[in-house]
Amino acid sequence: MSMPIIVKNKIQENRMLKVSPFRKGVRITAPHKHNSYFEIIYLSSGSGFHYIDSQDFEIFPNSVFFVRKEQMHYWELTSEPEGYVAIIKKGFIDQSIDKEISRLLLQLSRNAVLQLKNAAALNKIFQLLVDEVDVADHSSHTVVEGLLKALLGKIQSEGELLPAGRKQDGNGLCYQFREILSQEKQLKNSVAHYAGKLNTSPQNLNLACKKEMNISASVVLSEFIINEAKRLLIYTDNTVAEISFGLSFNDASHFVKYFKRFTGFTPQNYRASLV
Repeated sequence: MSMPIIVKNKIQENRMLKVSPFRKGVRITAPHKHNSYFEIIYLSSGSGFHYIDSQDFEIFPNSVFFVRKEQMHYWELTSEPEGYVAIIKKGFIDQSIDKEISRLLLQLSRNAVLQLKNAAALNKIFQLLVDEVDVADHSSHTVVEGLLKALLGKIQSEGELLPAGRKQDGNGLCYQFREILSQEKQLKNSVAHYAGKLNTSPQNLNLACKKEMNISASVVLSEFIINEAKRLLIYTDNTVAEISFGLSFNDASHFVKYFKRFTGFTPQNYRASLV
């Protein structure tokens, strides 16, 4: 009998933003998803591994993790963690006066983890956010927005990509394929396009992915395409047709069928479910 997926909700229904210290007692957690929110987790100290979907990341000081609502994740910590957690609902983004916040979230959400070169300012901004959000009824929403924008901007300017952990074959063709996809600013729905970038054929790339990950190259690509489509549906006002064109689909109807095949929702229904 299969076990149901655990869905955690760490924020009250009527709240759009929550910022709090990371719980020091956390060591090992069961795989789980989040209930309709985006989570930013900053660890100033701690060790172990953080698992997000099919990837595992070794934890180093001053790491920032990004977990979307559709992603499964869990922890295997081997020492006491310190840091902060920010939980952001789409409603906060929609109500935000400063649209730069949604742009920064879109860019940062393309990463699973970033390593900060200098984290001194981040600790201060996080603590200021904790204090302001705790008394949100008596403080200006503009102050919270300003602090959040400063936080996101600092993460973007100080963050560097951190490689995945112990289970990845850094020399494998499929690993290189995933690396290219993770760094693409404009994804294309074409295995042949990326095979060309890797100086191989689509057939060889497909064989490599089946050998290294036991899935086809098209399934690897679909993971990135669907995640990018979700980000664009959440953080932009682009139409389904515009998103479809940007991801190199021949027409919007093909994109709608593709999206529904992997998610169970049409793009329109997915966007509506987040309101």
